[in-house]
Amino acid sequence: MVPPGSAIISDWHLCKESKGYFNSILHKKRRKKFGLLESPVMPPHVSVDTVHYKVFVSGKGGVGKTTLAARLAGRNLPSMHHETTGIETTVVYWPAKLRDSGRVLFFRLQLWDCGENALRRFDHLLPSCREQADAVLFLFSFIDRTSFDDLSNQTAKWNDPSVVKVVIGTKFDLFMHCDVSERDVKEFQETWNLPMLRMGGEVTDGLGDVAPILNCLAENLWHQECLMNTTAVRPCLQDCATAL
Repeated sequence: MVPPGSAIISDWHLCKESKGYFNSILHKKRRKKFGLLESPVMPPHVSVDTVHYKVFVSGKGGVGKTTLAARLAGRNLPSMHHETTGIETTVVYWPAKLRDSGRVLFFRLQLWDCGENALRRFDHLLPSCREQADAVLFLFSFIDRTSFDDLSNQTAKWNDPSVVKVVIGTKFDLFMHCDVSERDVKEFQETWNLPMLRMGGEVTDGLGDVAPILNCLAENLWHQECLMNTTAVRPCLQDCATAL
């Protein structure tokens, strides 16, 4: 796991200097909806690079995959559960400031969500979701024990070390009906060494309820990209040294 706040400034969305960047993803104090070809607009004198990532949202039916995607994008949440019939994609923009360099980046996260029954019926859907995925969010519900027990099976199928993996427990606010204990969560985290976050409660118009998840995802993606770039550079340096 990447220690929180080691690569990006976790509370930067609360700082005054970030206001202009976050205003570009807000409209009348609510999140803007971005299509596949849309992006935040900054003043001409401000230059901001955008990094693009594909994120697959994985989990059993009913754990809240579609709700999570809508929540992270600031969209209206579905009033009732319905099975996602195919692949749905949601674009999320999130500005973050790198701790070491002070550089600001826009993270463009394209969330891929597919219904459990659709994945079983159509063999081509899961390969499409996995293809060139940079990260996967493993979801379970705190009120559905079977979804938590299935986590080990899900994570074992993603053995590519280059893919960022984050676990999110949904419906954490329904503690009166909780089927997953804090001890269970701790044991899983110690076994798999993966970031584990919680989502639940009322939705606000602010950024505070989604900042922990988006910051964690952005930080781990950037850390992984830096590792991959370093690994790619080393053979080139060795070749140059040999030639010299």
